[in-house]
This record gives sequence, C-alpha cells and structure tokens, in this order.
Amino acid sequence: MTHDQFNLFCDSLAATTYVMQWGNSHVWKVGGKVFAIGTTQEGGKEAYTFKTSDRNYDFLKDNDGYRPAPYFATRGMKWIQQIATEGELIDELQYYLAESHRIVALGLSKRKRAELGLEETD
Repeated sequence: MTHDQFNLFCDSLAATTYVMQWGNSHVWKVGGKVFAIGTTQEGGKEAYTFKTSDRNYDFLKDNDGYRPAPYFATRGMKWIQQIATEGELIDELQYYLAESHRIVALGLSKRKRAELGLEETD
C-alpha cells in the first residue's frame, strides 16, 4: 500500500481528519484522537501504525510483516506497525485500520460520537 492509498482509505472512514506531523507522518484522527499513522522507513519503505484490540495485538506482534509499534508499544499501548505492505497485507491493513478507527471512536464520549455522527457500535 502506498501513502496515497492509505490516505484515500482513511479518508473514506467516518468523521476523520488528517494532519501531517511528527516528521512528515501521515496522521489520521477521529474525534481528535489518533487512529492511524503512515510513515516512511529508512530505505523508502512505507510503514503503517494502528491501534489494536488486546487479542489482535497478541496475534500480530510476532507475525511476519508486523511488529509492536515503536514508541507506542514501549509505553504499554496496544499499537502495531505493519512493515510489509504488499499483496494480501493490503486487505489485512484495511481491516486493521477500520478496526483501529472503531476502537478509537468507541473511546470517545457518547456526546462526541453523536456530534460526529458516529453510530453506537458497542
């Protein structure tokens, strides 16, 4: 997945905002809270970071193409970075980005979700 594809997908999710920050990272937020980050690694390869459930974190942290997200995971947060972005991993990434969006949105107050037009999906 390229950064353009990543940005298009994240933009298709409800109530998202985009900002370029943290050393030219593509940062996507819902309700002001980060749910996805696109970066370029040394050597020019793309990498994408997202929040996960406890179960998905435990599954992905040792899986080929994934690793605990630098900075986030060292602080006890359940964030994963996808470091291989070809083939079937594109579909997987879209699933995990949508899940990250859902998890972060559910962490917002009911009032904030209502303001953003996000459905209750507990």
